Amino acid sequence: MSTRTRVLERTSVVEASSDAVWARIVTAEGINDEMLPVLRMAAPRGMRDLRVDTVPVGRRVGRCWLFLFGVVPFDYDDLMLLSIEPGRRFHEHSSMASMRSWEHERTLTALDPTRTAVHDRVTFELRAPLARVPGLPSLVARGIARFFAHRHTRLRRHFAGR
Repeated sequence: MSTRTRVLERTSVVEASSDAVWARIVTAEGINDEMLPVLRMAAPRGMRDLRVDTVPVGRRVGRCWLFLFGVVPFDYDDLMLLSIEPGRRFHEHSSMASMRSWEHERTLTALDPTRTAVHDRVTFELRAPLARVPGLPSLVARGIARFFAHRHTRLRRHFAGR
């Protein structure tokens, strides 16, 4: 791991079974619901029904474009799934226009039949020009941390009161 690599982690408890949470987090609808209104991600051409749990492991899926506020294209995620444990965990690795490396590992742990701990670990490294801008790596890390807090809030809210 490079000295420029940053690691962020967040864990939340969702009031739903791990099966229900898994069924939500692997779909494009569930992913985008977590990210909106900040971001929206579009699947590569011809892969409209893309699901994390059906992506071939170790094979590049293609560029998933990211849209700021759902409409302004600003980056892409060149997605590849490193590993998956259906119902429990996925680990994706990609590069982006802004990131030399981006890894997102999400793990679900059933706490009981109606509650699930969701743990995200994000590891990233900005591309060289951006990484050399004073203060920018720390600012980006804070932004990503806030974004994942937002994602967890949206996921918890989806299952609240069900």
